[in-house]
Amino acid sequence: MAEWSRTIGLMSGTSMDGIDVAVIETDGLRIGWRGPARTFSYPSSLRALLDRAVRAGERSTQDVATLEADLTEAHAAAALELMRELPPERGAIDLVGFHGHTLFHRPEQRRTRQLGDGRRLALRLGIDVVYDFRSADVAAGGQGAPLAPVYHQALAAGLAAPVAILNLGGVGNLTWIGEGGPIAFDTGPGNGLLDDWVRARTDRPYDADGRIAAAGRIDEARLAALLAHPYFEQAPPKSLDRLDFTLAPIGGLGLEDGAATLVAFTARAVARALAHLPAPPRRWLVTGGGRHNATLMRILAEALGVPVEPIETIGADGDALEAQAFAFMAVRSVRGLPISFPKTTGAPVPLCGGRLARADGAAAG
Repeated sequence: MAEWSRTIGLMSGTSMDGIDVAVIETDGLRIGWRGPARTFSYPSSLRALLDRAVRAGERSTQDVATLEADLTEAHAAAALELMRELPPERGAIDLVGFHGHTLFHRPEQRRTRQLGDGRRLALRLGIDVVYDFRSADVAAGGQGAPLAPVYHQALAAGLAAPVAILNLGGVGNLTWIGEGGPIAFDTGPGNGLLDDWVRARTDRPYDADGRIAAAGRIDEARLAALLAHPYFEQAPPKSLDRLDFTLAPIGGLGLEDGAATLVAFTARAVARALAHLPAPPRRWLVTGGGRHNATLMRILAEALGVPVEPIETIGADGDALEAQAFAFMAVRSVRGLPISFPKTTGAPVPLCGGRLARADGAAAG
């Protein structure tokens, strides 16, 4: 049996709230010790540059190379800071899984780009780094997302099936785990549209606890227009870019009513996903920032009609899970195990993704 590897995972999600860093021990099949995890907020200047670059995508006129270097340095600083928190007996890190930040994602054109210089990070940390997890899948005709299902399946080992793990970051995605699974796809917006709505109208970065949405009324006509998007009828596998949905359909609404309508949009988009599953899940375990939004969790439960719980109910850490997933996938990558599958990304066959950057700068084998 393969030996255990102590690995750091680094994740910068579509919500752009910061860098998630987590440590786990794994052999690429099982999850052992789960160590410290933290989120390091981006400096406001770097976040503004990153937001501008993502909105421009391939049309960005920024110095993307400089932005990528700055982003990589921020990840290095975050990893080094977390490593200082490791207990002495677990201080040596074997590997790093570095997701980077998605600049654009166009799988239908077989193109995707994650900002993040794996070679620079490996030299900076003195640790081998696996990065660029999505490109091989997209080049083969897959969606390149979601990738976390292989980790979700390991987390759900032993739970009564079918069960769904729902990640509500900037974009929502689910993993259905049951007979013949896992099956995975993006459900629609997660927190991204709501965050944009609140930031544009208040001095707050997001709707804390869903209090703004709770004070509003859902505009059913505008919600119906949002749900008329052809994406929801499309059969999986399927994935979204952060900017595939816009705020235009709710323009003119007040702050509270707009927030309420967007929360309902996220929840009902998840409910629409039921049509694409072999059987309805017995329970939904929610990870990502959306699980902190009490209004969203309530509306999700109403829309789905079964228990909707934060993933902490099974002993996992919803704030660390995405970073842990890329640590897990990094180990699978170096051991030649697949990280994407026909029923998760639409890859033609199970694929082992990621590129390896050596700590000594030598070419990877």
